[in-house]
Amino acid sequence: MELPWLGEHCSERSCKQLDFLPLKCDACGEVFCKDHIRYDDHKCSSAYKKNVQVPVCPLCHTPIPVQKGEIPDIVVGAHIDKDCKYNPAQQKQKVQIVEDLHIWIKPLF
Repeated sequence: MELPWLGEHCSERSCKQLDFLPLKCDACGEVFCKDHIRYDDHKCSSAYKKNVQVPVCPLCHTPIPVQKGEIPDIVVGAHIDKDCKYNPAQQKQKVQIVEDLHIWIKPLF
């Protein structure tokens, strides 16, 4: 016996399953079953509002802001070409200082 007044139908066009414990997407606000609640599963058009990741420069470890519609690889590449504060000579100098410290620190026994 089906109880249509209980629960809600999944908003995914291909599913429409009657779910007694429906889940509401926090990005688009539509109701989905457990199989379609993830942004990718229902191709959420509002996922960009919640699913935000910021790439980090592999050289200077600075977060690089990416605007909607931009390709992160291109934005990070532009940062490396223009704004990156990475200085390989400075990194080499730090390594040399650490190596020099090892020379001066001798074990007691």
